[in-house]
Amino acid sequence: MPATVLLAISLTDFIWIVVGLFLLFAGLSIVVLSLTWLERKVLGRLQRRLGPTRTGPMGLMQPMADALKLILKEDIIPASSDKAIFWVAPIIVVVSAFMIWVTIPAAHGAVIQNLELGLFYIIAFAVVGILGLVMAGWGSANKYGTLGGLRAAAQLISYEIPIIMVAVSVAMLAQSLDMREIVNAQDDYIFLLVQPLGLVIFFIAGLAEVGRTPFDIYFAESEIVGGPFVEYSGAHWSVFFLAEYINTFAIAALTVILFFGGWSGPWLTGDWGIVWFLLKVYLVVMVIFWIRGTFPRLRIDQLMAFAWKVMVPLSFLLVVMTAVYQFYEWPAWSLTAMSSVTLLVVGYLIYKRMTGPKRLVAQVRSRQEALEAQRRAPNPASTQAGGN
Repeated sequence: MPATVLLAISLTDFIWIVVGLFLLFAGLSIVVLSLTWLERKVLGRLQRRLGPTRTGPMGLMQPMADALKLILKEDIIPASSDKAIFWVAPIIVVVSAFMIWVTIPAAHGAVIQNLELGLFYIIAFAVVGILGLVMAGWGSANKYGTLGGLRAAAQLISYEIPIIMVAVSVAMLAQSLDMREIVNAQDDYIFLLVQPLGLVIFFIAGLAEVGRTPFDIYFAESEIVGGPFVEYSGAHWSVFFLAEYINTFAIAALTVILFFGGWSGPWLTGDWGIVWFLLKVYLVVMVIFWIRGTFPRLRIDQLMAFAWKVMVPLSFLLVVMTAVYQFYEWPAWSLTAMSSVTLLVVGYLIYKRMTGPKRLVAQVRSRQEALEAQRRAPNPASTQAGGN
């Protein structure tokens, strides 16, 4: 084939890739705007208030107003900061969040580039964002920012292990790392039915990975000012904000693909399955918002202890159970039983541990009340002596 023809083909492919990436970025930007509006509305309803109402009909223009405000705000760079690192850090964070969407399919044909090792690619690129947070804290030349960056790295590395192990167990079930093949493997039954423990581990670890409540400790304003973002303002801070919501949507999308059958649905098939995909993803996002409005923030020691004492061992146990199920070719209900029993036992133990202080306080209070009642009760001997 002539070199000019090869050049024309490669140039055409390059143009289509660029167009696809531009459309993907535009679509994710619209998704971020919708998520910010939806979160404020959901939290408003949970807290018995209206949420945005004045900027546009039902407050629909509020995300645009917020974005415009952030872009127009003064962008201050500390004089003592490392300018290069300070500028590059948010770019690394948002690029790592954006690049994983290159191979996440919204339907069988709705994907920029499907990869045979797509799940491996997603996990590898997701880890890169940790580097951006550490660089943001270090480049700010602020001790609180540095501390926040290191706490972010400790948290994200800890909770990355359970995500990787759950991904391995799902790949073992599907016998593939291709995202489309994982969805196709759920034609008979969704993986939620055989791995409820995997869903719980992946979802909780995903919340920690994107820093959503109750795992938002590394930029907790009341503890360490603003974490690695403390010196960022204006457009630079909005880039971190954009990456957080893109990652939130990505965790919801991966949860749907790995455990809820992706774009599979009873009526709409083919590329129309994107409707089912978006519906499922937004339902998962609603659960994430509900958790933010319900649970308090964890302490850093509680967060790290939960990761290394509970999540990591459970994720390794999940891989072992899946390997035993695959090797001995047991029926699907056996893996469901093992996963469900493990989930119930661990949940009961956590409940007992969390309610232990409450029971101890109740026991102490009951003893005090018994002693007080005994002290106030009349003494029969003294009453009889007084009567004589």
